[in-house]
Amino acid sequence: MVLEIVVANSFTSVQPACHDDESSALMQFKDSFAIHKSASPCDPKVLQWKSHGVNSSNCCSWDGVQCDGKTGHVIGLDLSSSCLFGSINSNSTLFNLVHLQTLNLAGNNFNYSEIPVSVGQLMSLTYLNLSGSAFSGQIPKEISHLFKLSHLDLSFNYNENAQKKLLKLKSPNVSTFLQNLTSLKVLDLSQVDISSMVPNFLANFTSLASIILYDCGLQGEFPETIFQLPNLRILDVSSNGNLKGYFPEFHHRSSLEELRLGGSRFYGSLPSSIQMLDSLDQLDLHDCNFSGPIPSSLGKLTKLTYLYLGQNNLCCHIPSSLRNLTQLSLFNISSNQISGPIPPWLGNLTTLNMLDLSRNQLNGLVPQSLYNLMNLEWLYLHANNLSGTLKFDNFLSMKSLAYLHLSENNFSILFGKGNKNATSSKFKHLGMKSCNLREFPEFIRYQNELEWLSLSENKMEEIPKWMWNTSVDTLFAFGIANNFLKGFLPVVLPWVNLHLFTVSSNMLQGVPPIPPPSIMNYNVSDNLLSGEVSHMFCNLSSLYLLDLSDNNVGGMIPQCLGNLSSTLYLLNLRNNSFHGNIPELCSDHASNLRIIDVSYNKLQGKLPRTLSNCKMLEGIIVSNNQLIDVFPSWLGSLPVLKLLILQHNGFYGEVEEPQNHFEFPMLQVIDVSYNNFTGELPSHNILSWNAMKAIDPDPFTYLSVMLNFTVSKTDWYQVETRYAITITSKGVKRYYEAIQDMFAFIDMSSNRFGGEISELYGNLKALHSLNLSYNMLTGYIPSSLGNLTALESLDLSQNNLGGEIPQQLKQLGFLERFNVSHNNLTGPIPQGNQFNAFESSSFERNPGLCGDPLFKKCGDFDSSSLPPSVFEENDDSESSFKLDWKFVLIGYISGLVVGVVLSDFVIIKRHGWWLANMGCERRRWRRWRRYQRN
Repeated sequence: MVLEIVVANSFTSVQPACHDDESSALMQFKDSFAIHKSASPCDPKVLQWKSHGVNSSNCCSWDGVQCDGKTGHVIGLDLSSSCLFGSINSNSTLFNLVHLQTLNLAGNNFNYSEIPVSVGQLMSLTYLNLSGSAFSGQIPKEISHLFKLSHLDLSFNYNENAQKKLLKLKSPNVSTFLQNLTSLKVLDLSQVDISSMVPNFLANFTSLASIILYDCGLQGEFPETIFQLPNLRILDVSSNGNLKGYFPEFHHRSSLEELRLGGSRFYGSLPSSIQMLDSLDQLDLHDCNFSGPIPSSLGKLTKLTYLYLGQNNLCCHIPSSLRNLTQLSLFNISSNQISGPIPPWLGNLTTLNMLDLSRNQLNGLVPQSLYNLMNLEWLYLHANNLSGTLKFDNFLSMKSLAYLHLSENNFSILFGKGNKNATSSKFKHLGMKSCNLREFPEFIRYQNELEWLSLSENKMEEIPKWMWNTSVDTLFAFGIANNFLKGFLPVVLPWVNLHLFTVSSNMLQGVPPIPPPSIMNYNVSDNLLSGEVSHMFCNLSSLYLLDLSDNNVGGMIPQCLGNLSSTLYLLNLRNNSFHGNIPELCSDHASNLRIIDVSYNKLQGKLPRTLSNCKMLEGIIVSNNQLIDVFPSWLGSLPVLKLLILQHNGFYGEVEEPQNHFEFPMLQVIDVSYNNFTGELPSHNILSWNAMKAIDPDPFTYLSVMLNFTVSKTDWYQVETRYAITITSKGVKRYYEAIQDMFAFIDMSSNRFGGEISELYGNLKALHSLNLSYNMLTGYIPSSLGNLTALESLDLSQNNLGGEIPQQLKQLGFLERFNVSHNNLTGPIPQGNQFNAFESSSFERNPGLCGDPLFKKCGDFDSSSLPPSVFEENDDSESSFKLDWKFVLIGYISGLVVGVVLSDFVIIKRHGWWLANMGCERRRWRRWRRYQRN
C-alpha cells in the first residue's frame, strides 16, 4: 500500500478567491497538453477548468485544485490520472505556483520528457508524486533541496514495450540525493535505475513509514538496521537480484505491516524471532536463498493475509502452527524442498483464494478437506509425489476454482460419467500433464471459458472432434505433446486468440495447420505431417517460435518466411523433405532470430548472405543437405554466434585466414566434417575463438533461448527452448537435446585439410572434443594439446602425422576416447592415467609405435615401410561428402558412455508453471530412426 494524501476541493463553505496570476498559470499549464482519454483509464479533470464565468473563473473551485483558506494561494494540485499528454519543461507555468505544498501528476503521459529542474523552486512541497507518468532521464538534484518533503514517489516510470527503466539516479547517486531529505515518511523509487547500495543512513530517518525500492538494481548488503526503524510499516526491496541480506534477530515488536524481499538474494534461515513482526499483513520472501525449515513461530503472525515463500531452499514439513493463520488469502510455498503429506488442516483456512504447493517433495494422498475451500480460485499441486486416486467431481464442486494444476504426480484421476457439474464449473486453466490419462476428459467439452489447457505426456490416442469447437474465443494455450495421438489435424486451427500451440511427439497427420495471427509459439514437431507449408504462415507477425522438425513436410520453404525475422526467435525445420534454397532471412537488418536449424533436408544452393544481418543469431545448423558454397567467413562478424554446424554438405575450397582477430568471438561448437574443404588446416582463425579459451565456472547452464509470452497485463509465461544438435562425439553419432554452456567442440574431420596442427589449438582450454581425422595432416602432434584439460575426445586418426605421441597428453584426466590410428607415428605409447584404458585399435596402423596396448614391445622396432595415407587408399573418392555411412560410423563403439557435459534426452525442468505443464521439447526414440533414412 502506498500512503496517499487526499487533496480536497474545499474545506469551507465559502471558497477563497483565487489569485489571477495563479489562475492564469494553471490555464496555461492546461493548454500546454493534449487530452488522451484512450491511453488508460483516466478522468480529464482540467476540462472543467474555465477562465470566465461567474461561478467557474475562481480556480479554487476547479477540480484537483486546493487553495489556502485564508490567503487564496494554490497550495495543492492533484491531476493524477487526468489524461494529460505532452512534454513538460522548466519554463512551464506550473512552477510559478510557488506556494504549492502537494503536487500529484501521477498516471499521465509526459512523453518521456525529463523531470524539470524547476521543480526545485517549489520549496514548500511536502508531497510530490510523479509516478507512472513516462518521465525519463536523470532525476534532477534540485529535488534533493526540497527539505520539507515527507512523501516522494517517482515510481514506475517504465517503458513496457522496451522493458526499460526510464528514470535513473546516478548523478547524484541515491546517497547524495537522499541524505538531506530527513523528513521523509514515504519513499517510493520503484523501477528507478539506482544500481548502487542502499544507504546506511536511512536507518537514521526515524520518520520513515514506507520504503519501496522495487526493481531498482540495488547491490551489496542490505543494512539490517533498517528493519529496526520504529515507524516503518512498509518495506519493499523486491526484484533486486544483486541485493544480499539476512534477517536479524528481532528483539522488539515491530510496526511492519508489509515486508517484500522477493526476487532478491537474501539468504540464511528464517529466525524464530520473526514472531515479533506480529503486525504483518503481507510477507513476500519468494525467489531468495532462504534455507532450513519454516519456523513454527510463523504461526503467531495471525494477521497475515499474504504468505509467499516460494522458490527458496526451505525444507522439512509444513509446521502445524500455520493452522492459526486463518486470515490467509494467499499461501505459496512452491519450488522448495518441503516434504511429508499435505496437512488436512489446510482445509480449515477457508479464506484462501490461492494455494500453491507445487514443485516440492510432498507425498501421500490429497486430503479430502481441501475440497471444502469454496473460496479457492487457484490450486497448484503439480510436480510432487502425490499418490492415490483423485475423483475429479470433487474439484467440480469447488465453485470458485478456475485455475487447477495437477500435473506430474503419481496419482490417477477418475472422471465421473455424468459430468453433471461440468457445465456449472468454469475453468480457465487446466494442467493435467503426466497424469496417466488414457482418454480425453469428457468434461472439457462443457468448458467454454478455457484459456490454458495442458494434457501433455499422457497416454491418449485421440483428440475428440468436439475439442475443435471448445473455448474458441478464449483459449490461448493448448498443449497435448508426448501422447499417442493419431488422426488428422484441422487445416485451420479454430481458436482465434491462440498464443501457444504444441502437439509435438505424437502420430498426427495432415498438413501443418494454419494458426491464427495471434500465435507466438507453434510446435508440431515429431509427428507424421506432410504436404507443404502454407504461405499464410508468412502473415504471422507475432510468431516467436516455429518448430516443424521431424516430420515429412516437403516442397520449398516459403521465401516470405524471411519477413518474420524481426519477430521470430527460433526457426526449426530439421529432418523434413524441404528442397530448394534457404530463405533470405534478416534482409531488413532488424532481427531477433536466435537459431535456425534446417538440417536433414534436401536444400540446395548457398547460405543466404543476409544471415550476416542476424546480429542476435546464436546458432546456424544446416547439416545433411546438398548445399554447395565456400566457408562462410562473412558470418564471423556475428557477435554472439555460438553454433556453426555445416557437416555433410558440399562446402569446398580453402578456409581463408581472418582479416582481423575479432571473427567468431563467441563460437563454441563448429562442425564442418564431411565436406570438401582443402588447403591448410585453420590455425590463425582460432586466435579469436575466445569462448573456447576459458572454462565456464557454471556447468549447469545450457545453450537456450528464453521466451517471455505476455498475454495480458497480469498473465505472462516463460518458455525455455534448449538448442539441440546432432554431432559425432567420442566416435558415435548422437542427437543431443541439451548442450551445456561450457561445452566446446571442433570437428573438421573427413575433408582434405593439409599442413600441420598448430600449437595454437592448445589455447582452446574449454575444448571437450577435437576431431581432425580423415584429412591429409602432416607434421607432429603438438605437445600443447596437453593443456586441454577438459578434453574428453581426441581423434587424429587417418592422417599422415609423424613423430611421437607427446607425453603431455597423459595430463588429460577426462580423456575417454583417443584415436591416432592410421598415421606414421613412432616411439613409445604414453603409459598411465587414461592411456591404460585405450584399446589397441586406437593406435593401429602406426608401424613405428610400441608399448601397451600393442603387442610390440619397445625395443622390437619393426623397420617395415610406413603405410600409405588414407587418401592414397581412396583415390577413387573425389569428395568426402560422398563417403559411405559405414565409413562414417567407424569409431570407438564403446564410447557410448554419456559425457560429462552433454546429456542425451534431457527433460527441461524449470520453476515456471508454464514449462512444468506445457514444456514439451522431449522427443521419442523414433526420431533417431528417422535420421537413419537420411
